[in-house]
Amino acid sequence: MSKVYLDNAATTKVRDEVINAITEVIKKDYGNPSSTHSYGRSSKAIIENSRKEIAGLLNVSSSEIIFTSGGTEGDNMILRNCVKNLGINHIVSSKIEHHAVTHTLDYLSALDNLKISYVKILDNGDIDYSDLENILSNSKGKTLVSLMHINNELGNISDIQLISKICKKYHALFHSDTVQSIGHYDLDFNELGLDFFVASAHKFHGPKGVGFAFVKKNTQLGSYITGGMQEKGFRAGTESVHNIYGMSEALKISLNSLSKEKQYVSEIKSYFISKISNEIENIKFNGNSADLSRSTYTLVNVLLPVDKKTGGLFMFKLDMKGIACSKGSACQSGSDNGSHVLNEIQNKEDNCKISLRFSFSIYNTKDEIDYTVKEIKNLLS
Repeated sequence: MSKVYLDNAATTKVRDEVINAITEVIKKDYGNPSSTHSYGRSSKAIIENSRKEIAGLLNVSSSEIIFTSGGTEGDNMILRNCVKNLGINHIVSSKIEHHAVTHTLDYLSALDNLKISYVKILDNGDIDYSDLENILSNSKGKTLVSLMHINNELGNISDIQLISKICKKYHALFHSDTVQSIGHYDLDFNELGLDFFVASAHKFHGPKGVGFAFVKKNTQLGSYITGGMQEKGFRAGTESVHNIYGMSEALKISLNSLSKEKQYVSEIKSYFISKISNEIENIKFNGNSADLSRSTYTLVNVLLPVDKKTGGLFMFKLDMKGIACSKGSACQSGSDNGSHVLNEIQNKEDNCKISLRFSFSIYNTKDEIDYTVKEIKNLLS
C-alpha cells in the first residue's frame, strides 16, 4: 500500500462530479459576472443560483450568503468588521479556536477600547458554558461571542444552539467558525439562530480557494475588501464563478448523501480507534475525539507513548511509508510551539509526548487503517 491519506480535516479530495461541473463552467461560462452582456449575465446567473442552492440547504436567506476565498477570510471579515463597523467593544472567545480567529484577536487586542475575554476550557477540551454565561452577565457595551462549532484538532462538538440562546439572553452577537461541520452535518441555521458563520468548500470535497460567510440580515457589517460592488458590497473583486458553482455542487452532494456517507466514515473512525487501542499499549485519545457521541465522526487525535525528543521525526517516518496525517491544523504546520489547542488541555507529561490527528473520509478503507496501525506499531517498537 503506497499512499494512505488520513488528513481530511486539512483538506479533502475533490469529488469527480464536482471536477466535471467546474470544468464545464470554465469551458462555457467565462464571462465576467459584472458585465451586462449575455456572457456576463450567464456567469451572474450561475453565482446567484449557487447562492440560492447553498442557502436552501442551510435554511437561510440567499441574501445572507457572501462568497469568500474560504474560512480564514470569512472569520477575518466578521471579527474585524464587527469592531470597525458595528461598535463591538467586547469579544468573548476561547484559546482553542482556529488561528484564523486567535491571530485576528491578537491583532484586534492592540486596539483601544476593545476588551477580549476567553472562556474557560474544561480538561476534555469542552467549552465551560457556565463561565460563558458568567462573562456575558458581567459584560458592558456591545458584545460579540466567537466560538467554533467543531474543534479542528480535537473534534469536540460544542452546543452552538445553547451558546446562541445564552448570547440572545445577554444581547450578544454570535459568530461561529463552522468550517469542520458544514457539509458533514445536517444543520438548520434558521433554527440555530447564529448571527455569523463561515464555511470552506475544500473541507467537504469541493475546490480550494472558495467559501462563504453567513451575515444575518440587517446586520450592517459593512465592506471588507473595497474596489467594487460585488457580493452586495461586502467583498470587492471578480467572483470565481467555476469555484462557486463547484462549492454549491459539493455541498449539495455531501448533504444529499449524508446519511450513508456519515455511517461509512463513522465506521472507519470506530475501526481505527479499536484497532490502534488493541494493537498498541498505553494509547490515549485527546479531548473527546474517541467518543463518537461527543466528537465529530471525521477525526481522532491520538496521544502516542513516545516523547517528542526521541520521536521527533515520527510523522516524517509515517510520510515515508506513504501515510499522511498531521500534528494539528495545517495552518500551523512547521511551528515549533506545538499545538495551541493541546497546550491548553494536556498535562505536562502528556504534552511532552507526540500527538497526531488522523482524519477520515469516504475515500478511506479499513485496509488502509490496518496498514497505518501496523506501521505506527513498527515505528514504536
